[in-house]
Amino acid sequence: MKNIKASTRYAKALLDLSIEKNQLEKVYQDIITLKETCKGSRELVNLLNSPVVKEDQKKQALTAVFGSSFDELSINYINLLVSKNREALLPTIAEQFIKAYENHKNILTVEVTSAIKLDEAQKNKVLSLVKHDGEINLIEKTDPSLIGGFIVRMGDKQIDASIAKKFTDLRKEIILN
Repeated sequence: MKNIKASTRYAKALLDLSIEKNQLEKVYQDIITLKETCKGSRELVNLLNSPVVKEDQKKQALTAVFGSSFDELSINYINLLVSKNREALLPTIAEQFIKAYENHKNILTVEVTSAIKLDEAQKNKVLSLVKHDGEINLIEKTDPSLIGGFIVRMGDKQIDASIAKKFTDLRKEIILN
């Protein structure tokens, strides 16, 4: 919990700074790249978490990986975190920054899991369930174990309209009766 609080503060500081410097969109793209790179590279995460690797070696490694494509503000921010021994928080800070960015831009991320890939009409029907006046970022997933129907997740809310859920509910009802 302590790391989430610290990560949220660092993410908010980066968001505020990037807004102030008029570089929000570029920093957002950099942070998405950082998050995806950390997600895909266990070696990078191990490097960030390693107490054996020295500060200057971590800075060199991060600059080698991200330096050519990242904005100067993003690289300086990452180097500052390394200087403060907070580099292990980078993946969590990236997640918190993306949440803060979406909140700032009034973007709602909606995750739809269905048994099969949805066509446009089905997507529109699912999105009609969502009451939001801003932009909607739709993430689609498939899970054949649902048998049919879908599950919609948005923030801390979930709508489960899957056949598997109905079977589970029916099984519970039969057991109780």
